[in-house]
Amino acid sequence: MILGVRRAGGFTRRLGVECSSADEALAAAGAGADIVLLDNLAPQELHAAAALVKAAHPGVTVEASGGIVLETLPQFLGPHIDVVSMGCLTHSAPSLDFALRVLEP
Repeated sequence: MILGVRRAGGFTRRLGVECSSADEALAAAGAGADIVLLDNLAPQELHAAAALVKAAHPGVTVEASGGIVLETLPQFLGPHIDVVSMGCLTHSAPSLDFALRVLEP
């Protein structure tokens, strides 16, 4: 699948694969993924998986995601984690109703 996406997207696109285990992450990185998103892993499992991915594929970006909130953020930070995604920043943001009018000169 990764090769098909590469052909469709070309060399200018970075390819990310969401993974729910270390085995999936290693397989995705080995198949050519640029970004491995480790989703919904406990901190200890996340750090172990990230270390395995970085040891085998140092150029792959490792992203932590899923269930991370401001209070637990420090548990997900580590030497093998490049990016942390926090859906809580957008899921709980208040909405704003506004309009934009474009007037002709």
